[in-house]
Amino acid sequence: MGTSTDDSEASDEFPPEKRLEAPNTRLIKAGIATIPDMETLQECVAYENAHQNRTQILRRLKWKAEELREDEE
Repeated sequence: MGTSTDDSEASDEFPPEKRLEAPNTRLIKAGIATIPDMETLQECVAYENAHQNRTQILRRLKWKAEELREDEE
C-alpha cells in the first residue's frame, strides 16, 4: 500500500474534474473505480454536486464509498 504522499500525488494527477468530466461514461466509470481514498472521493462528490449533480454519477460515488469503507475494516 502506498504512503500518504503517494496518495496525494495520485489525487493531484487525477483531480475530480478529470475523473468526472471525461468524454464518455466508460472513462468516468474508470475514474471512479480508481479513486484511492475517502478524501479523494469526498472531493469528487463535492465537485459533482457543485457542477453537474448527476444522480447516476453520485450513485456510483456512493457505491465506491461503501467499497472503500469495507476495505478499511
